[in-house]
Amino acid sequence: MQIHQTDVKIIHFFRKISVPVARISIFVVFFWFGFLKLIGLSPAGALVHDLYNSTIPFLPFDTFYFCFALLECFIGIAFLIKGLERIVIPFLFFHMILTFGPLFLLPQETWSAPFVPTLTGQYIIKNLVIIAVAIGLASHLQPLPRKLT
Repeated sequence: MQIHQTDVKIIHFFRKISVPVARISIFVVFFWFGFLKLIGLSPAGALVHDLYNSTIPFLPFDTFYFCFALLECFIGIAFLIKGLERIVIPFLFFHMILTFGPLFLLPQETWSAPFVPTLTGQYIIKNLVIIAVAIGLASHLQPLPRKLT
């Protein structure tokens, strides 16, 4: 019975902290990486520039890069604020679509062979974990109230 009680306590503890840990984790990743872009120190800068050249060269790169960095910072901050989930999750999924772009548009930088990602490719593919965390947070939302008709 001791193992069962310990197991129940551990599970209860993880359920209690799972949402705050998920929120903080998404904040750290998005805000940190966005901030590095804002101050010109992001190691992903060259990749973003290559993707930009393949997709939307009609917009000045500096403007795009600045907005992309602000979007990342906004996503991070918004995940810390309870009640903004319904607003920020679509932004996160939009961001994920952009960040998965190099896997298809820049295969020379993201794949060393079929199904063998480069380090850059692995960096992008790990975003599946961020998507899973966002889905987990969304699963804890309360349904919106029904409209009275």
